[in-house]
Amino acid sequence: MPPPAQTPSPLCQARRQQILEAAAACFAREGFHGASVARLSKAAGMSPGHIYHFFENKEAIIAALIEQRLERSMEIARQFESAEDIFQAMIERVDLGLNEKTDPNNAALELEILAEAARNPHIAALVREADAVRRARFQGLIRQARQGRGGDGEPEAAVTEVLTALFEGLAARAVSHPDLDRDALMPVLQAALRALI
Repeated sequence: MPPPAQTPSPLCQARRQQILEAAAACFAREGFHGASVARLSKAAGMSPGHIYHFFENKEAIIAALIEQRLERSMEIARQFESAEDIFQAMIERVDLGLNEKTDPNNAALELEILAEAARNPHIAALVREADAVRRARFQGLIRQARQGRGGDGEPEAAVTEVLTALFEGLAARAVSHPDLDRDALMPVLQAALRALI
């Protein structure tokens, strides 16, 4: 039996996060293929060899970014699940999704990952796996929100797809129209959630 995996030291975790933050900025700015390891190492403030110590290649960095983004979604789901009224928490915290999806750097990175997934079967598999986990969790949230209100409606799977398309579409809008009025969008998104959930 292999020995149990050791938890990385805080320094290793910090270095890994430093690389991921530099890579996210480089990929958003230059694209996955435009950002060389040399550029990543300069942005991260460490040697290419140091980067390869933590990640086998750029694809492994994208995989870690996908995992990190999934964990962020799961953290938001946990916040909703711990709320006394899940439906009300989802309505009140629409800003979480709105701000994240319309952040220019986040939007550019999200679209870059999707573009790479369209070309690269390995990245596509990771994106789809993360999406399946996220979808299942949010379908459960929608079900709980409806039960809390004594309501019913369209199947949770379909509602989840529409809400996902709505929020993920904000990333494309942030690139196409960077000056979009977030304050004006808030009540419209809240109304959409009320109508769908």
